[in-house]
Amino acid sequence: MEYTVRAAKITDIDRFVALGGEQIGGRGSGTALDAADMLRQLVYLPHASILVAERRREIVGGAVLAIRPSVRAGGYVGTVDLLAVAVDVDADAVTEVLLAEALRSAANKGCASVEAPRPDDPVERTRWERQGFTDLGPRMGRTLAPAGAGGRRPR
Repeated sequence: MEYTVRAAKITDIDRFVALGGEQIGGRGSGTALDAADMLRQLVYLPHASILVAERRREIVGGAVLAIRPSVRAGGYVGTVDLLAVAVDVDADAVTEVLLAEALRSAANKGCASVEAPRPDDPVERTRWERQGFTDLGPRMGRTLAPAGAGGRRPR
């Protein structure tokens, strides 16, 4: 089955929140509504990317990538804050396309690395490891080459 990934629109947020289920928390009362409001704001911010995976125009997964500066990392660090996949799809394939696009987006935004909370589920952790993430204690991470640096050599 072919899955496509694109930037989320404001109209995608409710479906994304439904997919996230218990993974999504929020400020204040901790309701999904709070999380939906936060995600709607992130759609418009340059230091975040909200991605959705689709199959036949139906949203079957989503990811939130937040960018922050880090002196220790030597540049920006991307954090995959949330990755959600529908239960009735190929979780391996959806995770693969979402992470690939999140990594591409992070590299294009100048990130030196990307990190994410380490999944508790060993099967899910293996999906991340197949994308190059390694265990860093409570988090997983992966270093990136800057966009366009593939053929350049340092002088």
